Amino acid sequence: MYPPELVKPMKDDLTQVGFSDLVTPSAVDEIIENKNGTLLMVVNSVCGCAAGNMRPGVKLSLQNAKTPTQLATVFAGFDTEAVAQARKYFLPYPPSSPSIALFKDGKLVHFLERHHIEGGTAQMIADNLQTAYEEFC
Repeated sequence: MYPPELVKPMKDDLTQVGFSDLVTPSAVDEIIENKNGTLLMVVNSVCGCAAGNMRPGVKLSLQNAKTPTQLATVFAGFDTEAVAQARKYFLPYPPSSPSIALFKDGKLVHFLERHHIEGGTAQMIADNLQTAYEEFC
């Protein structure tokens, strides 16, 4: 488990733009099972691809006419029970950190795994997500 002082700035990077920081399994259940609208769920991470590509790409994606109704995040290697609960909703995708899930009315409709994130740029991630927003939001 990572120390809180290491994780806080990485969490703040998303919470400062409106993401809810989910730290318990019940919080994950509550937000995903609220089957109204769309939810962008980000599995945040300390890795370089989260800092260099994923978080900037996610924030850039929100500069779009259509965006998810709700934004939430869990942090891999820190909020382990919340992350494990979120991953149950990501099936059939295997555990991946970082990763990004888009839900519509409680159903997973779009998912970016680590291999989509680490090889791309922030702009590519934003473009991918904006295309999904246009379809599902």
